[in-house]
Amino acid sequence: MSEKTIALVTGANKGIGYEIAAGLGALGWAVGVGARSAERRETAVEKLRAAGVDAFGVPLDVTDDASVTAAAALLEERGLDVLVNNAAITGGVPQEPTVVDPAVVRTVIDTNVLGVIRVTNAMLPLLRRSSAPRIVNMSSSVGSLTLQSANTGATGPISAAYAPSKTFLNAVTVQYAKELADTDILINLGCPGYVATDLNHFSGYRTPTQGAAIALHLATLPADGPTGGFFDDAGPVAW
Repeated sequence: MSEKTIALVTGANKGIGYEIAAGLGALGWAVGVGARSAERRETAVEKLRAAGVDAFGVPLDVTDDASVTAAAALLEERGLDVLVNNAAITGGVPQEPTVVDPAVVRTVIDTNVLGVIRVTNAMLPLLRRSSAPRIVNMSSSVGSLTLQSANTGATGPISAAYAPSKTFLNAVTVQYAKELADTDILINLGCPGYVATDLNHFSGYRTPTQGAAIALHLATLPADGPTGGFFDDAGPVAW
């Protein structure tokens, strides 16, 4: 087992995930770049290494049980201290609930919620061996029922797949926190804000580096830090 802190970031080949990997690497950590595409994964690893990051590729499709199991086996020798569940999809449009294809909702949930459960449960045996285990689930303010019901328009367009998937993820994360309350594992939700990525056709006003900041904060929480919370750069986000 390495004495260096080891992190795994899913969906780390681009956007916010890449910047989370870069930020954790800048702390001197070894960072696993989890991604489905071998080409994009290795390109990201090479770019991170060129920037001085101790990066390594982790083939990982969060929707595939065998892929997740293989990723956990790959990390077995290295160990794992921090898991950042960042991989997500939007599902495209239309997403008005009266016209959305139920298959689209199912696909989004499989990645954004079930994917987090798959990866988290596979990595928990490794995290339990760490002296400072942390799990960060990347959520969004669009998953806030409080903000959605306020109907201010600040939570984006009507969405029957992506937004509810983040609400679902929030609820699942709270349940993990309750179950893991008597362990050293701190698990929290991070909202990156409206970041310009290919998920929103680069319409956001924040940079991926800015979006990654909350994940870095939650990944490095002290032992007495919060668990089961939902945070952005300004503090707690309303449920």
